[in-house]
Amino acid sequence: MKLQGLRVTMLVLIGVLFLSVSFVCAETAEEYSLRTGNTYVIKEGQLSQVTADYSEGIETAEEYVRRAIANGEQGNITQVIADCTKAIEINPHYAPAYNYRGLAYASQGNFKQSISESTKAIEIDPNYAVVYNNRGLDYYMIKEYDKAWADVHKAQVLGYAVDPVFLNALKKVTGRDK
Repeated sequence: MKLQGLRVTMLVLIGVLFLSVSFVCAETAEEYSLRTGNTYVIKEGQLSQVTADYSEGIETAEEYVRRAIANGEQGNITQVIADCTKAIEINPHYAPAYNYRGLAYASQGNFKQSISESTKAIEIDPNYAVVYNNRGLDYYMIKEYDKAWADVHKAQVLGYAVDPVFLNALKKVTGRDK
């Protein structure tokens, strides 16, 4: 019975993590634009309009990712994956598409696929700090704690403020501070 309760708790945590990780832990479009020189920007307050605005005439990878983000906010994970896949077909070197598709897979409990997506995003952009954090969460979920620590450290070195709740959970399960 304890194991089943733990499983339910983990599934709830996964759902909460997707919503928080994808929209709180995710690098903002403005931050990504400043860091990479990419001109893709979603202004604050526009996300709720993105799905409607981009239901027709989407042409760029960035526009598909915008719609994926809006769909993620609305809990439409299947559409997030579809939009990110289309973005990757258009521009296979657009790291945010892999990041958000990975977050969608994680929200479904498919952590190994999420790790694969994060790894691809990191191959494209080795300085994409939030992706190390996201992959660290995935490693934590599949109990690969040494890899989780390695990604947490890399995210921190790149300037990402890892969630203290996640850090405390990792410390508790491993008995380590670093």
